[in-house]
Amino acid sequence: MKFKAIMAALALAGGVGTVQAEDKFWPSKWGADDQLGAFNMNGPERTLEAVKLVTTGKTYRLGVESSPKTPSYPPRYFHITVLTPNQAPGQSLGDNKFNYADEIIAGWMGTGSQLDGLGHAAIDDVYYNGKHGRDFIRADGLTMFGTHQIPPVVTRGVLIDIAACKKTDMLVENTVFNSADIKACAAAQGTEIRKGDVVLFNTGWLNLLDLDPVRFGKANPGIGHDGSKYLASLDVMAVGADTWALEAIPCEDPKIIFPVHQELLTRHGIYILENMDTRELAKDKAYEFMFVLGAARMTGAVQMIINPVAIR
Repeated sequence: MKFKAIMAALALAGGVGTVQAEDKFWPSKWGADDQLGAFNMNGPERTLEAVKLVTTGKTYRLGVESSPKTPSYPPRYFHITVLTPNQAPGQSLGDNKFNYADEIIAGWMGTGSQLDGLGHAAIDDVYYNGKHGRDFIRADGLTMFGTHQIPPVVTRGVLIDIAACKKTDMLVENTVFNSADIKACAAAQGTEIRKGDVVLFNTGWLNLLDLDPVRFGKANPGIGHDGSKYLASLDVMAVGADTWALEAIPCEDPKIIFPVHQELLTRHGIYILENMDTRELAKDKAYEFMFVLGAARMTGAVQMIINPVAIR
């Protein structure tokens, strides 16, 4: 199923997940005015616990490059232009012959490795904590839920190598894994998913980013709706994967669009991390590590290009 087909299904769906009174998911357990969601669990005690996981000092870069060639959900794009201001043609500045280069970026923060903020996904225009899009979405930036509010995050990270558990190097398109699969894989690894964790899944899909970017961007394996409910029940802080959508694309039910985004972001304030490079972690069987994230503070941004670090 290609991007156009996904967008067409979204248009036909019109008001997926209309919120009924009995389905109300707000106010948040952190209060009616909360804007941080699951990152409220971040703090000194969790940081100190995460530090205890560092035994080798090895670091893992979890972000991939963002470039014009990086597949991204349409109409997203990413371009960079490098200039040498006031130095054309090759002129130096001052008696000391100073030169410098700068860049201009035109693109979407949802390109490459990214964090989905709480202002990203809604159910019938109702976002996290019961806020309506009309109340905070502005052309010049969100007036609440902007990713610039995200604190420095240091917590326990866990890798669930779902590809290895399925005895394959890469799950194929539309492979869905749910709570039973997650529980079985975690048990096989000897990994416990705990409150406040950042949970990353390795599906092997990121190997296609260079080998077959067209196939990479058309679909992906991922979490199903039941799997997202299970992870939410564990009170994790964020869920990520080595895929561009986290959840399985095409979705389990073609009439239901991005239900995992709605379950995690909208209902529970749990952040989503996409295009995470989990390959080296999987190779080392690094199932538990210290997770570190410092997101760029672009005021009012919905999403953010990120490069988190895992440390063992």
